[in-house]
Amino acid sequence: MRLLTALSAIVLLAYPFAVFFGLSKWGLGTVAGILAVLFLIRLVAGGQARLKELKYIAWISGGAGITLTLLGTLFRQQGWLTFYPVIVNSLMFGLFMASLWQKQSIIERFARLQEPDLAPSGVVYTRKVTKIWCGFFVLNGTVALATCFMPLSVWTLYNGLISYLLAGLLFAGEWLVRQWLLRKEMDVTN
Repeated sequence: MRLLTALSAIVLLAYPFAVFFGLSKWGLGTVAGILAVLFLIRLVAGGQARLKELKYIAWISGGAGITLTLLGTLFRQQGWLTFYPVIVNSLMFGLFMASLWQKQSIIERFARLQEPDLAPSGVVYTRKVTKIWCGFFVLNGTVALATCFMPLSVWTLYNGLISYLLAGLLFAGEWLVRQWLLRKEMDVTN
């Protein structure tokens, strides 16, 4: 099951390229069928996530993906497939934003998987990082929505490359800031 989970995750990360190249080589029906199977695997495998919120994201995004592939096939319009990144960004925004009203933000919960005794300064920091990611998902989702109405090549470029690069830059930047803050905190305590 883990192999199928990993395979579906890799393919879904490559979703924009799968849509772009698949449509040009095999057509909408074949691509929609393949994607529907991968989304079905995502639904089934979603139960293995360590955090319940990630299970819900897997189930909802898998269900949304199946719905989009069915709508694309039913109406014979490939445009339905382009809305998947918008849905994923919306779901992630909802998850991160909702966690801000809970005792622990989602980033704090991730941090506690590695460091169960997170310092109070770490709690404050993870809450700020959660807010930053919320802003990222709003901006990224908005651009992803705009690309749904552009040529498929533009949609693929943004959703298959640029958005991942931006997320990677944010992730790496946050990691660098976190390391700098940890060193700074260690200097103060020594």
